[in-house]
Amino acid sequence: MATWASLEPMRAITAVTALASSLVLLGSTASAATDPARDLAARVSADGAHRHLIAFQRIADTHGGNRAATTSGYSASVDYVAGRLRDAGFDVTTPEFEVKQKVDDAGRAVVGTASHALVPFGDTPNTPDGGLTAPLRAVPEDGTPGCEASDFAGQDFRGSVALIRRGTCTFVAKYANAVNAGAAAVIISNNVEGHLDLRIPGAVPGGSASRADGTALAALAGQSVTVDLRHHDEVHLDRNVVAQTRTGRADNVVMAGAHLDSVDAGPGMNDNGSGSAALLEVALKMGARPKLPNAVRFTWWGAEEAGLIGSRAYASALSFEQQLDIALYLNFDMVGSPNPGYYVYNDPGLPYGSKHIEKAFSDFYTARNLGPEGLNVRGASDYGSFTALGIPAGGIISGGGEVKTVAQAAKWGGTAGMEMDPCYHKACDNLGNINREALGRNVSAAAHVIASYAVTTEGVNGVPSRVERAALR
Repeated sequence: MATWASLEPMRAITAVTALASSLVLLGSTASAATDPARDLAARVSADGAHRHLIAFQRIADTHGGNRAATTSGYSASVDYVAGRLRDAGFDVTTPEFEVKQKVDDAGRAVVGTASHALVPFGDTPNTPDGGLTAPLRAVPEDGTPGCEASDFAGQDFRGSVALIRRGTCTFVAKYANAVNAGAAAVIISNNVEGHLDLRIPGAVPGGSASRADGTALAALAGQSVTVDLRHHDEVHLDRNVVAQTRTGRADNVVMAGAHLDSVDAGPGMNDNGSGSAALLEVALKMGARPKLPNAVRFTWWGAEEAGLIGSRAYASALSFEQQLDIALYLNFDMVGSPNPGYYVYNDPGLPYGSKHIEKAFSDFYTARNLGPEGLNVRGASDYGSFTALGIPAGGIISGGGEVKTVAQAAKWGGTAGMEMDPCYHKACDNLGNINREALGRNVSAAAHVIASYAVTTEGVNGVPSRVERAALR
């Protein structure tokens, strides 16, 4: 956590008011004494965000049941968000980017007469037509299967098909260790229900198996297996939504984003209709022409679920000067979980200034006796596209597959021993999968922190803010 002293609330309010004393904040009727962060946080609501969620649910219901990248449901979601922002007077663009979609042509592992389904990894080579035949070698299932090179030392994996169970370390690490051991092909089996559809760049064919198929294959280790893994890519165009206020400094922009796409399995109301709806509520309540020192750029990303494709395309197209114009990036991905927690991103090694953002969110929740906790999100959402450029970033999340502890249930409510979002990446992630109280708290947190940085980014930029200097004095 950051080492600066906690600020007394009244001093903080006084200092921010002094900074903005000549401004009419957040609308023509606000007084010069208004604290913009408190004002905006008080005006956003769960009801406002939930209305957008209703729109996303109806879009999914009338477009095949989801809002996944490159689908008509996603396109309609883009049109809805962009239309609301244009009507409110924002400067709105919907820049296009390319999405490579993997199409599976073959996926199976055959031992004797038994055939087991596989899903080919994207970005790995295909096997020959009809498959590749080699000995099947299974990595022992210890606490970290396939995560160390030593896991492959007890058997001869040269020219074999390596079978590894999911768990602990990354898929890329398991695959790389198998290839380094000489494997001719790699299978990673799931440790929960369902199949894995992954992109792992590499030099040998690879694919995933379900938990059940992985268990069955492990029992056949040592026998000859034929793996047939073939796929090709189709390229489609998709769109992001970018909306910037028409006032404020354009060379010190506060950027806030959420991914707009769902997975194929369902409508994606928590993941990430909730973050998209919360951000749209903040934008519309802030308005297109707030009298604030810094411009705010609101963004909704496409194809996040396919590998952060929309945000990466946007970030990679920025010149260095355009990167410097962005003071910081704030991310909102899953903020209405049905069994919620209150997590703040605290990944180690984030760019300078990110700890200030972490503290800003933590202070908001602490002031409301919510006992926030840090969570290492490991770059697995769109903020990673900006931290890779050295841009300070942070965000909040109400939880996905994390299981709520007894201690967390005591301070946050909800059910101990249950996942924070039991419908994560499932068809049941619908309007019934949203906790309205958490949504309301988190949309207020988003509004408070976005508006605070729209007033000043000094703490993030390396200069103690006026509020902090006042507290020290």
